[in-house]
Amino acid sequence: MKLIDVQHPWFVPIYRRVLVVAVCVGWAVAELVWGEVFWAMLFGATGIYCAYQLFWAFDPKEPEERKKDG
Repeated sequence: MKLIDVQHPWFVPIYRRVLVVAVCVGWAVAELVWGEVFWAMLFGATGIYCAYQLFWAFDPKEPEERKKDG
């Protein structure tokens, strides 16, 4: 079960991927500034996960094309 489907076609434009990662990391920094270490770690981990999935492992193919590849 996936929490976030990062292979969804909505993420094909680069600005959307950058925005998702920036919001997560920005929120982590804000939480750290406010002294909330737990939430900062949670959002920071989410930002790192999204950055990896959306920039390193991202496959911009359409869903039908991915099914054909196996």
